[in-house]
Amino acid sequence: MSSTGLALLVGTTKGAFLISGGSDRSGWTVKGPFCDGWPINHMVGDPQTGQLWAGGGGDWSGAAIWNSDDHGETWNRVRLTKGSMDDWAANDAEFAAMIDWSDEPLPFADQFSQIWSLCHAHGKLYAGVKPAGLLVSEDGGNNWKRNDGLDNHPSAGSWTPGAAGLVLHTIVPHPENPDKLWIGISAAGVFATEDGGVTWERRNRLSNAGECADHDHPAAPRDGEIGHCIHNMMRAPGGGDLLYQQNHHGVWRSADGGRSWDNKTEGLPSTFGFPIRVHPRDPETIWTLPLNGDSAGRFPPEASAAVWRSRDGGQSWQALRNGLPQESCFFTVLRQAMAGDGRDPAGIYFGTNSGSVFASLDEGDNWQEIARHLPTVLCVEVLDRG
Repeated sequence: MSSTGLALLVGTTKGAFLISGGSDRSGWTVKGPFCDGWPINHMVGDPQTGQLWAGGGGDWSGAAIWNSDDHGETWNRVRLTKGSMDDWAANDAEFAAMIDWSDEPLPFADQFSQIWSLCHAHGKLYAGVKPAGLLVSEDGGNNWKRNDGLDNHPSAGSWTPGAAGLVLHTIVPHPENPDKLWIGISAAGVFATEDGGVTWERRNRLSNAGECADHDHPAAPRDGEIGHCIHNMMRAPGGGDLLYQQNHHGVWRSADGGRSWDNKTEGLPSTFGFPIRVHPRDPETIWTLPLNGDSAGRFPPEASAAVWRSRDGGQSWQALRNGLPQESCFFTVLRQAMAGDGRDPAGIYFGTNSGSVFASLDEGDNWQEIARHLPTVLCVEVLDRG
């Protein structure tokens, strides 16, 4: 990856990849896999320094975070928890030698199995883990501590795992106030702190209790709250705390930092999808990628791919299809696999479980496939250094 220009940070089931488009977002090149071929759930970068971080792991390997301070040329791994391979290695010297295993204790033993999300903000690096917990590092990812306020939340004993387990997959910082942070947990919902993580408030209330009527889906709104299976969430630019989320049962908007939520699903072809994206300057422009349903295959409705855009905060929606496959399209786009840049016009990018990455340089009007035959894409993020 060049020290300047725009790059996509792509996490997959077989390591991390960097897709570089240069200063003009063209001539895309793919490098990787990095991070020892481990599953990488999320990646982030610091546009000021160019430093990169990647997080992932699993039951076999345990959890780890990698960092690179030379634009992805080399990576340093920090293991945080053990996995099944450690138990094997402890009882098999030949296997231990093969994987260069060390019996040095890991900082969090077996407390969690994966890193699911990363966020770099206000000089701190945050990591969400499975089972749901929040880590924070103040030295760029070398040393970590758990957030006790979230671990000890009064509702923690009642949190219910989603299909992928109980995961903290979304971390949303406030751009100016380092004490304000929102997180999404499947399937426990939205939580917010305004005191730097000392205390957390659960924020899942419906603005209209009538939204609970006639819903029999287990992830649908009920008891005056939206469904708790959050899939992805993002804060809109500008003043106030305008949030959008795609969850297991709809697209939702909150104008008050998550204290109440309005349903914005009408006009979309389904209630189910994973990612949500907000325009870098216009808080009313959002994108999502609906799928046909959680138990119907999780592919684009009628096997015809479209990113859906709203220019009015979810009041109305438009299907954007030009350049996307319109027949026999059965891919899935996961919760962290859609990203955007801050250019004008804004670029939008997404990756699929079939190993393709698509890009639009005109806010979704036209699409091009810029990479294919990658492993299953778990995340796409943008690092733009001009």
